[in-house]
Amino acid sequence: MDMAGKPEGFEEEKLFILPDYMQTELSRSELTRDLFVSDIGFFPHARHHYRERPEGSNSHIFIFCSEGEGWIQLGQQPAITLTQNHLAVIPAHTPHRYGASTHTPWSIYWFHLQGDHTAAFIKMYGMDTGPLHLPIGTITEYKDVFDKCYYLLSDKTYSLPIHTHVSQSIRQLISSIGIRVGGTAKVKKREYYLEVAIQYMNDRIEEAIKLPELAKHTGLSRQHLILLFNEETGFPPIEYFLRMKIQKAAQLLSLTPLSIKEVGASIGITDPYYFSRLFKKMMGSAPSTFRNVPKG
Repeated sequence: MDMAGKPEGFEEEKLFILPDYMQTELSRSELTRDLFVSDIGFFPHARHHYRERPEGSNSHIFIFCSEGEGWIQLGQQPAITLTQNHLAVIPAHTPHRYGASTHTPWSIYWFHLQGDHTAAFIKMYGMDTGPLHLPIGTITEYKDVFDKCYYLLSDKTYSLPIHTHVSQSIRQLISSIGIRVGGTAKVKKREYYLEVAIQYMNDRIEEAIKLPELAKHTGLSRQHLILLFNEETGFPPIEYFLRMKIQKAAQLLSLTPLSIKEVGASIGITDPYYFSRLFKKMMGSAPSTFRNVPKG
């Protein structure tokens, strides 16, 4: 457990905090008073991140760890480790502290919720019993909802209709997580196969893989694997793999001085023209343009 103290301020971070008077307005509005977002943010590779609230928070805090790891301690209970693909919930008014691992600092998507319905959702789905491992499909949904809500709130901070929409989106996300995490044995088996396949892709991000070898590794037929990926991610396996490559390339363009040719080569695409075309198709802009756009 690491005790360095840096509350926030991370390269490429996203951060939105609702002004107090807007919190008051939302707590009185019929359509938002039972559940609304007061804070939301993304801290990537948050080295030295640390928070301590001896009296707890007036909000319920949701923290999803997408990479690395960290720790959370509630009251006098032993600290628990939060690792990749796990979601932790800290109920309102619970004394707590948390921080990033020293060696592999977490990247976290987090938001704070207020309103009586939040506590009811947490209790219904057992979200306060310990970290929940989110399946791949739910992780995709979480990040999509997070991004949409964050940008809506950032662009239309003072719009009650926008806050109402965000409130409904977060309600649906929480119930979706609750239902899927407590899924049947059949659902969990599907998630297992998907995670095995995606881990295989992650380990070979700089290589080219083919559908037959991926199917053989997972123990599924090619047809079954394609169906599984289409249903859970919206893409067939090899296209999903290409998107993973481009996502990695985007990170390298943002965080390293590597040339565009070197970035392409690092994900197994040695033809810089093909890499640029593929990147633009998936990201909406050429690698050079993407690199120069201010982020965070």
